[in-house]
Amino acid sequence: MKKLLTLTLIASLFLTACTEDLTNIGFEETPTNDESETIPAVTDADWSKGNLEADVVLVEYSDFQCPACKAREPLVEKLLEEFSNHVRFVYRHRPLSSMHKNAELAAQATEAAGLQDKFWEMHDVLFEEQSNWSGFSEDEFIAALVGYAETLELDLAKFQEDLESSEVEKLVEEDLDGAIAAGVNSTPTFFINGEQINPKTYEEYREAIRQAIES
Repeated sequence: MKKLLTLTLIASLFLTACTEDLTNIGFEETPTNDESETIPAVTDADWSKGNLEADVVLVEYSDFQCPACKAREPLVEKLLEEFSNHVRFVYRHRPLSSMHKNAELAAQATEAAGLQDKFWEMHDVLFEEQSNWSGFSEDEFIAALVGYAETLELDLAKFQEDLESSEVEKLVEEDLDGAIAAGVNSTPTFFINGEQINPKTYEEYREAIRQAIES
């Protein structure tokens, strides 16, 4: 089992990222590192795991339809298992809508589930089922989402009402706006205490977290 997990983590690193050209979504120029702003401060409104009082905060900007994001999920879970007492993990939406037609609606589904205290459960289902729904039409995907909501024992009427509500759309847009302002145009993108990190191996992720803990 341990060997299988190790192989999974290694394989995940070969899927580096999904990248979107910001000029395709209304921006005249993709921000550079010098021009971009820092990411928005983490608040109680963010979806978080781990030690919520930790000094080290690991933020991931992710897209539910991005294969690289799905591939990194075991890595994130392993990091949380190892550093659960020292790290707060924050998930933020960065749907690459020009590439992934269902990504924004997927993000909205997690927020709609979150209104019933099942954000992480819907988060997990969407990544697990990614290969099944990625090619769906909007109507097919909505039907699938309702099915997932039923499996999670959500109030289906409320879920369907919330799914495309202005409240839920705004929650996703706030994450997206903050990501674009900070120049985040690929997923997954990780930050530790507001500083972007670009590890190439699992050990480099661990080392970045260790350094943050010790600083």
